[in-house]
Amino acid sequence: MGLEIERKFLVPELPSALPCPQHICQGYICDDPMRVVRIRAIDDRAYLTVKGKTEQTTRQEFEYSIPLEDARQLLSTICLRPVIEKDRFSIEYQGFLWVVDRFSGENAGLILAEIELETEDQAFALPPWIGQEVSQDPRYFNSNLIAAPYCSWQTP
Repeated sequence: MGLEIERKFLVPELPSALPCPQHICQGYICDDPMRVVRIRAIDDRAYLTVKGKTEQTTRQEFEYSIPLEDARQLLSTICLRPVIEKDRFSIEYQGFLWVVDRFSGENAGLILAEIELETEDQAFALPPWIGQEVSQDPRYFNSNLIAAPYCSWQTP
C-alpha cells in the first residue's frame, strides 16, 4: 500500500531563480470525500492516480503510468470541469524536495508549495519564500479547485 504524507503552503511570491517548469494538466474522474481518481499529463508522460481520504496529512495513494493519448482523451471527455492546469517547479532546500505549483486558468493567481515527508512529525526547514500552511484547508486540495476554483473565492 502506498502512503502520501504531505504538507502544503501558500507561496506569496515565487523565488527569483527557478528551474524550468513541467506543465501539468490534471482532471478528476471521481471527486468524493472518501476517494479521488485523477488523470495527470506531465509533458510527455501520463498517470492514473487513486487517493484515499486524507487523515491529518496522510492518505493512501496508488499511481500507475498510462498512455499519454489515453490521458488526453480522458481529460478532454470524461474528467470533471474545469481541468486543473499548472506549471510545477521542483526546488531542493536543505535536503528536501519542494514542488511549487503556479496555477493557471480558473485557478490563476494561486501558488502552492508541497513537501512530502516520511512521517507526519518529521522536522524540516521552511524556505524563506514559504507563506501560511494550508495542509488541512480543503479549499486548497486540487480536487476541490474544480468545484470552487480560486478565481471564485471572495477573499483568497
